[in-house]
Amino acid sequence: MSLRPKMHYLWTLAALVLCSSHAYAADSASRRVINGCTIGPATMCVEFNLQGAKLAGADLPRSDLSRADLSRADLRGANLFNSDMDEVNLQDANLRGAILNDADLRRADMQNANLAHAHLVGANLSSANLPSANLEETQLRGADLSGAHLMGAKLSGAQLQRSNLQGAVLTGADLRGANLNGAHLRNAQLDGADLTGATLGAADFSGARVAGCRGCPGTGPIAR
Repeated sequence: MSLRPKMHYLWTLAALVLCSSHAYAADSASRRVINGCTIGPATMCVEFNLQGAKLAGADLPRSDLSRADLSRADLRGANLFNSDMDEVNLQDANLRGAILNDADLRRADMQNANLAHAHLVGANLSSANLPSANLEETQLRGADLSGAHLMGAKLSGAQLQRSNLQGAVLTGADLRGANLNGAHLRNAQLDGADLTGATLGAADFSGARVAGCRGCPGTGPIAR
């Protein structure tokens, strides 16, 4: 091989190595490690301690965060689409605007969490603990909230069309202006709740407790 082609080959090889190292560095930077948990898509951090973690805007779709401790974590705008978060601790966490569509949040502890403007379409929140949580303007269409504890939760303007709230505890909850069209609220507890201005077309309130509820219909299916 003559000198010129050989030098060209070496320069090309060096450029490839440099590009690869830059790509690796960029990927490493985007996949931070917090307390041993690698932050990135499809991460596996079951039962990890991530208390107070700064994860605003993090890209974590299809991750497994079951039973992880994310209390007081900053997850504003984070992408947690289709993630497994069964029994996760999200007490006092900030998930404003986060994407949690199709996420598994069964039995999650989300007391006092901020979920305003978050996307939880089709999410499973059955038996989740959400007292005093902020769910204002949150997208919850088709979500499963059966048996969830939502005492004193803020749900004004929430989109709850076709959601399952069967047996949910909504005592003292603020549902003003919420859309509950086609929602299932059989045997739900709505004592002292406020549904003023809520859309209730075809919602099923059969067996629901509505003592002191403002804007609640009588028990039984309604259509309006």
